[in-house]
Amino acid sequence: MLLVVSGTGKLGGRVVRLLLARGADVRCLVRAGSDGARLEELGAKVVRGDLTDPRSLVEACQGVETVIATATVINRRLAGLPSPSIRDADELGMASLVHAAESAGVERFVYMSFPGVESALGTPLENAKLATEKRLERSSLRRVVVRADAFHEIHLAPPARFDLAAGKVSVIGKGDSKQRWISTDDVAALVAALAVEPDPPAVVTVGGPEALSKNEVIAIAEELTHRKLKVQRMPRGVARLAIRMLNKRKDGLASAFGAGLLQDLRAADWDDEPLRQRGIMPRSTTDYLREQARRLP
Repeated sequence: MLLVVSGTGKLGGRVVRLLLARGADVRCLVRAGSDGARLEELGAKVVRGDLTDPRSLVEACQGVETVIATATVINRRLAGLPSPSIRDADELGMASLVHAAESAGVERFVYMSFPGVESALGTPLENAKLATEKRLERSSLRRVVVRADAFHEIHLAPPARFDLAAGKVSVIGKGDSKQRWISTDDVAALVAALAVEPDPPAVVTVGGPEALSKNEVIAIAEELTHRKLKVQRMPRGVARLAIRMLNKRKDGLASAFGAGLLQDLRAADWDDEPLRQRGIMPRSTTDYLREQARRLP
């Protein structure tokens, strides 16, 4: 039995479908108020619970061999929806999930993180991810930490102020640092493979097939859309100040600024080899941008 925590999310939902297609027995932890009907239609078993409810986690982990945790509240926090804080859910709640998994005799714990999590920018999401990685390292579980680069569908899309339809993009810092943006589908395929792989590594750092700077991505987008984009630039110092000011009252926004700053501070020294080793042919950033350009009116 595999337990997916956040099966209703965009990444988790993809993981569930891939695991079911492999013939796996999948259980999904779904918050009260969230619709689990689609998961049940696909063949998954739905149990109700929440990262902030330790008792529900203990029950969800019973009879489970592998936990796959892709859950995060950052999107709900950014959208202003009712939700616990990042610390309460992503840090303390995830610690409760690790403890519940240990208590239930779970063998493997697959956890989503990101490269540069140890960069000490001090954002709530960074703190939560790093704390969970360290907790897993101390645990009795076989940890499989997936550190995936920034997703196309989030970081090169309007929510992250990369808006091709409006012709506006934002850049934190100089925009010259090479990144390897990656497709959500490719990350889901990797997570699903690692969940059932006989001997997975403890930490997998992965990105897409192209190493591009934000400035290069903007240039590609301009060529594909045949329009000049309006670029708003935020100096690194301003981003750091924003993180400090927003950390307590706007944890989602502080974490988003931190993600943008991290992309400018740290160049990717990872690649797409973990995908190719498992027969996953990764989608390039250029191909993603080409599709977005075709959808423009």
